Amino acid sequence: MIAACLFIYLFKQSSLHSWGYFWRTHLIMKKIPLTVHGAERLKAELQQLKSVARPEVIAAIAEARSHGDLSENAEYEAAKDRQGFIEGRIAELENKLSHAQIIDPKEIHADGKIVFGATVNLMDLDSDEESCYQIVGDDEADIKLFKISVNSPIARALIGKEEGDVAEVQAPSGIREYEILTVQYI
Repeated sequence: MIAACLFIYLFKQSSLHSWGYFWRTHLIMKKIPLTVHGAERLKAELQQLKSVARPEVIAAIAEARSHGDLSENAEYEAAKDRQGFIEGRIAELENKLSHAQIIDPKEIHADGKIVFGATVNLMDLDSDEESCYQIVGDDEADIKLFKISVNSPIARALIGKEEGDVAEVQAPSGIREYEILTVQYI
């Protein structure tokens, strides 16, 4: 405990830049789970940023520079801000893809157990409503597409279970129970 407090104290004494550097270099080293589809989506976004958005913002900066005085040039400032966002997103995507652990759900042999990439049909035992979710990485999660993060409370409750099991999920409204109807690796 003392070592942890000393560690935090020493980092608080250093500059914010050093703090950010520490987190970027130490937390990014772990593998990032992605489905094949999720990795393809990130690659497509990266390609679009590099081939379309980056050249567009460079042209916008050049156009804004041609208007003269940069100190009061709102177009120039907006284009530079946009460029910073694009370059940051490119760096983020390149890092995620370089540390990605790409998992193809079709190649999973989990003997009917729920694992990352599995598609699960559930029955809410309180409301008798059926729902279907695929368990994906944090970057792929989109509830509108019925893709839930592997780190979400419901996914954590489902991991390791199989058809016929009942999973208890701690929700803000209390404990919810879901019966697992089917588990697929598609």
